[in-house]
Amino acid sequence: MTSSAPHVMASRLQRGRDRVFTGRTAELALYRAALAGGDNAPAVIFVHGPGGIGKSMLLRRFAAEARAAGRPVLEIDGRIVQPTPESFEREAETAFTRRDTVLIIDTFERCQGLEGWLRERFLPRLPDGVMTVIAGRQAPDADWTSDPGWADLLHRMALRNLSPDEATALLHACGVPRHSQAELLAFTGGHPLALALAAAVAVRDTERAARWKPSLDVVGTLLARLVGEVPSPMHRRALEVCARAHVTTETLLRVVLGDDATALFAWLRELPFIETAQDGLFPHDVVRQALEEDLRWRDPEGYAELNARLGRHLFEQLRSSPVNGTLSAVRSFLFLYRDDRYMSDFNSWRGTGEVRLTPYEADDRHRIEALTTEVEGRESAALARAWLERRPDAFRVCRTARENKAVGFSAWLRLTEAPDAFPDPVAEAAWNHARATRPVRDGEHVAVARFSVTSTEYPKISPVENLHQWRTLAEVARTEGRVAWMYIVVRAGTFWTPYMTSLGLRPIAERPRVGALTYTLFAIDWRVQPVWAWAEEKTRLMLSHIRGGPRAAEADSTEVLPRTEFTVLSRPEFDTALRDALRGLSRPRELSSNPLTHSRLTADTGRTLPQILADAVEGLRAQGGGEKYYRAVSQTYLTKGMPTQQAVAARLGLPFSTYRRHLTGGIARLSDALWRQEIYGAPASADDRVHHSAGHPAAAG
Repeated sequence: MTSSAPHVMASRLQRGRDRVFTGRTAELALYRAALAGGDNAPAVIFVHGPGGIGKSMLLRRFAAEARAAGRPVLEIDGRIVQPTPESFEREAETAFTRRDTVLIIDTFERCQGLEGWLRERFLPRLPDGVMTVIAGRQAPDADWTSDPGWADLLHRMALRNLSPDEATALLHACGVPRHSQAELLAFTGGHPLALALAAAVAVRDTERAARWKPSLDVVGTLLARLVGEVPSPMHRRALEVCARAHVTTETLLRVVLGDDATALFAWLRELPFIETAQDGLFPHDVVRQALEEDLRWRDPEGYAELNARLGRHLFEQLRSSPVNGTLSAVRSFLFLYRDDRYMSDFNSWRGTGEVRLTPYEADDRHRIEALTTEVEGRESAALARAWLERRPDAFRVCRTARENKAVGFSAWLRLTEAPDAFPDPVAEAAWNHARATRPVRDGEHVAVARFSVTSTEYPKISPVENLHQWRTLAEVARTEGRVAWMYIVVRAGTFWTPYMTSLGLRPIAERPRVGALTYTLFAIDWRVQPVWAWAEEKTRLMLSHIRGGPRAAEADSTEVLPRTEFTVLSRPEFDTALRDALRGLSRPRELSSNPLTHSRLTADTGRTLPQILADAVEGLRAQGGGEKYYRAVSQTYLTKGMPTQQAVAARLGLPFSTYRRHLTGGIARLSDALWRQEIYGAPASADDRVHHSAGHPAAAG
C-alpha cells in the first residue's frame, strides 16, 4: 500500500511509537544518508535480527522519515503476501512507477523462499533511485556478498539489543519508576520486546515492580514471538540444553540427546536468536531466560534432571581438562549455578573475554611488585617477591585481551611442610591451623590461595577477580585427592564472608597481619567433603531453592552446607582399620562400622568395601613375587568359614613361620596399594605397587 499523508489515527499511532522509540542512532544515520542519495548510497538495506529485536519498530521509523522527506512509501508485510513471485509482483507493482519510491518489506522470513528470485529477477528491474529495505530474522544468504555486483549496492544491518542506557530510557518513557527498573533490565538484557512486555506488567502492578519476575504470560508471549513452533520435543530439549549451558557444543548435546546431536546442533546454529562463538553456541539472553523460566514452571523434574546431567558432564570435563583449558571448563561448570544468589552476586560471565590468565614470566616481576605495593602495601610486596624467587610456577598473571597489560595476579601455594624459609604470617597461619585441626598425611598438601591481587582500576567484582576464584576451583579439581586443607586469603572485612560461607568455607580464628593490613583465611578440608560431593550438594541446594550461607551479619564460623562427610584417617589408623576390615569380612554388621566404609577409599566408586578389598588382594598377584602374598592373604581372609592361621599354613604346605612372613608381607603391600588409592583417588598400577612397597607413598606436588 502506497501512502503519502498519514490519516489522523495513523498520526496518533506514530506519536505513541515515537515517544518510546530509543536507540538505533547508527542505523538511523545510515538510513538517512541512503535516503539523501549519493554515489555511495546503498540501494538495498537488509535488516536482520531475532524476533522481538525491534525490526518492525525501526521500519516504521524509516517509513515515517521517508514520508517526511516527501518520498512515497510502499510497505509489504511478509505475513500477508503470498510467497510466490506473481503475488509479490502484484503487491509491489507501484514501485516500478516512481524513481523516488521507498519499498519496505517486513517479516521477510515468511517469504524467505523468494530471496533468490528477489535478488536475481525482481530488484534489478526496479527504476534506478528506488530504495529498498528488507527486514527478516535470517541474515542475507551468501550469494548477496559473493556477487561483486551487489557489493556496493547492499548494506547488511544486524540489530542487537539496546544498550543499558537506551533500555533505561525506554523504561522511563513507558512510565516505569526508576526504583523498579533494575529487575526488568536484568531479565530483558536490553531486548526491546521483552522490555515492552515487562514494562507493561510493571506499570500495572507497581507494588510488586521492585521485585519483578516474569509472569507466565510474559514468558509465553516471548517464547511464541522469539522462538515460535519447534519441530519436535527433541528440538525443544536441544533448545533447553542451549539455554541452561554457558555454551553448547555437539559433544554436550550428545550427552543429553544421544545420536541425534549432530542434526540438532546443525538446526540450532541456523536459528536467528542463536549466536556462534569460538567455544560453541549460545542463545540471546532473553531467549535463554524465557526458555529457562518456562521449563522450571512446566517441568521442574525435567529441569532438575537436565541440570544434574549437565553438571556431571561438565565436572568430569573440569577434572580431565588440560591446564590451558581448565578455566574455560570452570566457567562453564559454575555457570550452572548462576541461579544461586551468592554465585550470581559475586560472579559475572559477561566480561570473561576481557582478560585472560597466563603463566608468570620473568618480565612480570616488576609489575607484580608494583601491583602488590599499590593494593596491599610494601610489606606484602616483599613477601610476593620472596615467593616469586622460590615458587615462580605458583603465580599466574591476568592480562587484558587487547593491550596484554597485566592487571592482576594470583599465587597458588602447595605446602607439604611448615613454610620456614622466610617469615610469612599468612602461610604460617594456614599451616598451623591445618596441623592443629586435622593434620596433613603423606602424599597430601595444604593449598593456599596466597595472593589474589587486582588492579585498583577494577571493582571488587570484576572479570579479573572471577579468574582468581575460578583458578582456585581448577587447581583443586586437577589435584583432587592430594589437596587436604585449602585456604583462600582475603583482606579482613565482611564483603566476601557471605560468598565464602555459601561455598562451605569457614574463617579460621587467627587473623594474620602484614604491614597495615589484616587478613582472613577461609578454610575447607577437601578430604572431609571432596570437591565432587561439594558440587552435588551445591546443586541440591540450588534446585531446592535453599540459599546456602547467612548474610554478613549472621556469618561467622558456621559451616552452612549440609555435608557428605568422610573420615580422614592417619596412616596408622588406616592400617588398623584395614586389618579389622579383613578380619570382619564375614561379619557384615561389624564391617559396616569400619572407618574405611566412610573414607575416600570407598567414596564415589560404586563398589562395596568387600569388593574393593577383594580386587586389591587379587592385585597382589601382579607384583613381582606376589603370588605367595596373594595366596597367604586370600586363603586367610577370602575363604569361606575363615579358617585358623594354622589351618591355612597346613593347607598351603608351609611352615607356620613362613606363612606368617608371607601374610605380614601381603598385608603390608595391600595396605600400601589401598593407601595410595585413599590419597590419590585411583588404584595404583602394578609398577607403582612394587615401587612403593616400603610403605611410603610419593609426595604430591
